[in-house]
Amino acid sequence: MLEKKHLKAFQSIVGKENIFDDKAHMIAYSYDATRVRYEPDAVIFPKDEADVSAILTYCNEHQIVITPRGAGSGFTGGSLPANGGIILGFEKHMNKIIEIDMDNMVAVVQPGVINMDLQRAAEAVGLFYPPDPASQDYTTLGGNVSENAGGMRASKYGITKDYVMALRAVLPNGDIIRAGKKTIKDVAGYNIAGILIASEGTLAAITEITLKLIAKPKMTKTAMGIFPSVDDAMNAVYKTFAAGITPVAMEFLDNLTIRAVEEKFHKGLPVDAGALLVTDVDGNLEIDLEEQMAEIEKVFTENGCTSFQRAKDAKEVANLWFARRNASQSITIYGSKKINEDITVPRSELPRLLHEIAKVAEKYNVKVPCFGHTGDGNVHTNVMVDGSDPEQLKIGHKAIKEIFQITVDMGGTLSGEHGIGLSKAPFMDIAFSKEEINLFRAIKKAFDPNNILNPGKMALDE
Repeated sequence: MLEKKHLKAFQSIVGKENIFDDKAHMIAYSYDATRVRYEPDAVIFPKDEADVSAILTYCNEHQIVITPRGAGSGFTGGSLPANGGIILGFEKHMNKIIEIDMDNMVAVVQPGVINMDLQRAAEAVGLFYPPDPASQDYTTLGGNVSENAGGMRASKYGITKDYVMALRAVLPNGDIIRAGKKTIKDVAGYNIAGILIASEGTLAAITEITLKLIAKPKMTKTAMGIFPSVDDAMNAVYKTFAAGITPVAMEFLDNLTIRAVEEKFHKGLPVDAGALLVTDVDGNLEIDLEEQMAEIEKVFTENGCTSFQRAKDAKEVANLWFARRNASQSITIYGSKKINEDITVPRSELPRLLHEIAKVAEKYNVKVPCFGHTGDGNVHTNVMVDGSDPEQLKIGHKAIKEIFQITVDMGGTLSGEHGIGLSKAPFMDIAFSKEEINLFRAIKKAFDPNNILNPGKMALDE
């Protein structure tokens, strides 16, 4: 619990109306999508960058832990106040699109801006911000940068880091820095913006983001392929790219996921199929899109696709995407607890990865429905267990540890977009050597010698 003198000091910075220590706020800011709970001691809503600087200066001087937070939609506990202290909330005041610069095709935003709000603002003037995490309707851009969020369009357009041109941020001691420029080229000095991206609020509090925008494609086409096996579908994924086609999205569902969506929604899905692939292509000319779709159909067919369905209108597009968009909520039919990981491997390793996951599922006698962004090698792997049974939870975590090791052995990573946070911190030694982890810790210490910013995350504490 914070001493009254600290609360008064914070009130003098942001005003009484922007600091809360009542039980309702403590509960509301105690959890994220992991459902794990850690209550803070207070929630503070800074009005501007100067407030952030003053708050961090005070916290650093008095050794008060502080956790930056956007919408709290993360899957790994990155924004949870695991050590109590202050939640620094950006959604109340620091949520403005400062500028959309048409001449230079960039947007300047505050960290509390909702991802979809920027997408809409950019599209209103004929521009395009591609990163589209599943939580795009409520997730904030500050959180997206802190976790390096991806999305379904990543296979063609990349992820958040590919659009960050510059950041303003406040260091733990209250110093304000700018990292990067609006310029396309900038090789002067260290790439501090690159270090802050995906740092999960452990190094600095981001206060302003400059993002690259691109021209919005004029049209999109959607299709779905039905495959007899996951192996056939995964081969079709990487061979599509090898054929010179770069779809906007290439999403898949395995048989367990297909059955779950059908049981829940009764959409007439092919429950005997081994896998589905849903794909989008985009561009500015009808003939180009037709050529892309024809090539995708050819590759799919050569790799066992039994049915290739093209959407003729917006309604059919929505129908083809329905199963993928509702996969996550549907697989809860297999267990009350979903141990959800977002492992990522090189695309050519996808067939082998899915084979190995099936072996782990059989070994531990658990259901492991898989779906996700196979266009960029990112598979959402869901070990389903009874959350009320400690033994099942233990088995589930053993299965996940083996899946992580398999993934890393294939040249993959523990996380493609969800980050490390609390939940994956125990597995960092699978992916990184002792020397590499020591380097991470040295970077953390250089930025935050008193360890006040979001401690306990990413296995950075010694």
